Amino acid sequence: MARKKKRITISRVKTGAFERRFSMAKMSIVAGTRLAAQSAGNLFTAKEDREERQKAILSEQTHYLAEEIGKLKGSIVKIGQMMALYGEHFLPIEVTDALHTLEDETATLDWTSIYEALEDELGVDKLTKLEIEEEPIGAASLGQVHRATIKETGEQICLKIQYPGVAEAVDSDLSAVKTLLRLIKVVPITEEFEGWFNEIKEMMYREVDYVHEAEKTRLFRERLLDDPRYIVPKIYPEFCTKKILATSYEPGVNIDSEETKSLSQKRRNLICEASLDLCWREVFHWGEMQTDPNFGNYFVRLGDGDKIPDRVVLLDFGAVREFSENTIEPGRKIVQAAFLHDSDMVFEAIDELNFFKGKTPEDLKDGLSKLCFLAIEPFADTNKFPPPDYLLNDKGEYLWGDSDLAARLSIQAGRSAASRHFAIPPRELMFLARKIMGAYTFMSVLDAKLKGYDILIPYISLETENYTAISC
Repeated sequence: MARKKKRITISRVKTGAFERRFSMAKMSIVAGTRLAAQSAGNLFTAKEDREERQKAILSEQTHYLAEEIGKLKGSIVKIGQMMALYGEHFLPIEVTDALHTLEDETATLDWTSIYEALEDELGVDKLTKLEIEEEPIGAASLGQVHRATIKETGEQICLKIQYPGVAEAVDSDLSAVKTLLRLIKVVPITEEFEGWFNEIKEMMYREVDYVHEAEKTRLFRERLLDDPRYIVPKIYPEFCTKKILATSYEPGVNIDSEETKSLSQKRRNLICEASLDLCWREVFHWGEMQTDPNFGNYFVRLGDGDKIPDRVVLLDFGAVREFSENTIEPGRKIVQAAFLHDSDMVFEAIDELNFFKGKTPEDLKDGLSKLCFLAIEPFADTNKFPPPDYLLNDKGEYLWGDSDLAARLSIQAGRSAASRHFAIPPRELMFLARKIMGAYTFMSVLDAKLKGYDILIPYISLETENYTAISC
């Protein structure tokens, strides 16, 4: 068994605007100076090697920045993680690669500071109703989780406690990050960039608003309460505030744990089927979804392989976002069009998203439709649109563990979407694409063997009826 990394305990998270701005200013000056000096030296590099050398210089300095940002902890780390996930259309790949190295910190806040935060938020009277374990069961960049017992009922709950000052530091941290990007000149601060950055800001506001998370957790629990495939924690309003989230304690094992991966193929398939079905339900029925594909947001409650089924435990609803009709309807139409291999419907949906800029050459439009068809490959009718032979078994099931779909999508995207004829896609659509790709990764890790057609067709049929009704 792998040894758990020992956590470091700290007495406080530095959230003061002055000290964080000073640190950010210092690191940007160091990185900017190094970048400028090395770039100047690169002018003497052979012309054919100059571009690759410049990428290496940028990579080196952005990795330095990521390392320094990680030391600051708090909201700055979460901002960096979000920029890595959703910045591919704005930031150089060298920058997003460096930001992907940011991990939710393993350091925890000491018990004295945590208890003071609990006392400030809940008050002494409510705290006397709880027996709280001092050792946290989880820690991340914005807060940590402690298990507790309600003395009167014996119920075990989790208290997600936000680090003091983190919410108040969000605006300051965002401003400092934008200043850093401007100083080291890795991206032009355009109107499109500002729109994307504002989206990051809104995401951060949701992440630190535990009232929002409590409501979304309650809503998803209500939606899935009668579906035995899922577990959504119960909310305990009495112990919730804007900075404290109290839920039922729902144990399980990690999705990518050896325990989960060693389950029988049938059991793994059922877990994966539940995950995919939930993804499409979010898209087609609810129009809102958990947009963070992090595996830490899921557990598996193992059954006995016979009478007690395995269940997916859904956690952390802070990243749930609603999608506007202007985005979700074209998004649904793109999925349906890709499923049907209907190029005209693809173009119609993409046109509704204002993705085309002026007159677009037919060959590029054709390339984009092929990209959409390829993305839906695991769900296609294999009789009409079969994937490569090596990705189907003799039962007609798609072999997710053997799939090279991500690589083929990357190649096709390079041929089509990276063009001056296309605008930056709507931010909401980027979240939708990221959600679906996260589901694909889930399937691959558990080596699923599924007929994706059977999972998606109920939603496509529903949408076809809707479109027919609209057209009539």
